[in-house]
Amino acid sequence: MAGAETVCNEFCGPLVGGLLVAAGASVALGATGVAYVTGMMVLLLLTGRFAPHAAGDRPTGSVNQRIAEGLRLLWHQRLLRTMALALTVLCACWGAWLALMPLVATGLMGLSAQQYGMLLSALGAGGLVGALTVGPLNRLLGRRRVMFADLLGTAAMMAAPVFTTGLWPVAASAFAGGMGGVLWTVNSRTIGQRMVKTELMGRYNAAARLFSWGAMPLGAGLVGVLAQWFGPRAAFAVAALLVAVPFLRTVTPRALEEATARRRGPDARPVSGRPRGRRAGGAGRRARSRR
Repeated sequence: MAGAETVCNEFCGPLVGGLLVAAGASVALGATGVAYVTGMMVLLLLTGRFAPHAAGDRPTGSVNQRIAEGLRLLWHQRLLRTMALALTVLCACWGAWLALMPLVATGLMGLSAQQYGMLLSALGAGGLVGALTVGPLNRLLGRRRVMFADLLGTAAMMAAPVFTTGLWPVAASAFAGGMGGVLWTVNSRTIGQRMVKTELMGRYNAAARLFSWGAMPLGAGLVGVLAQWFGPRAAFAVAALLVAVPFLRTVTPRALEEATARRRGPDARPVSGRPRGRRAGGAGRRARSRR
């Protein structure tokens, strides 16, 4: 799913959009309208019952109550909370990069329209590689190191325009950022599915995306102000400061091991089938006491 989203949003979308703009502004706008109408028609093909189901006799409550429940769930789980806060900073950096890069590409870097298209395509290419390699990388390096690679990739993506105006170094950093973004997305979704009960997944996802998607316009606005006052390179330098220390302190190997071994139900069992020994039980009790 992450690979399909990346290919469509970051690779095929900009490529087809550039071709349509080259054909004419009216063609591009008309094709966008046709795409939206097609999407609405496809929704009519969805069949089934999509009403939420409560567990047992527990009432579902109002919409506002369910939103508050999702936010409480996210905030009371230290691992999920830290990932959401880290993702907030990462998405703010992405919003800043997407907002400022057109100005930097056409001004400081002097790129043509074709070269700018190549630069954007590097994001999608990196995301596609990340989707194809996330499984082997998790087995080789461990989930924690793979997720930390997104912090490094985003930092490289933000820092490259500070030090160089060359197309290939900046495109390489965009490739690293796109790859790291998918590595983070796949692993964070997997962790959430392990830690959150099935009936609460919708509320948890909504709360988590409130942080991530909500940070993108904030990052774009902030970097615009910084670029206006101090210049584009200074704005990129500020955005390159990430939350590496809180990530390393909270997303520990033990926390990830507990998340991986947890099922969604209240009677959690290790997925490996290993007997629940004294050490595992003690770790679980300590984790619950910390939460």
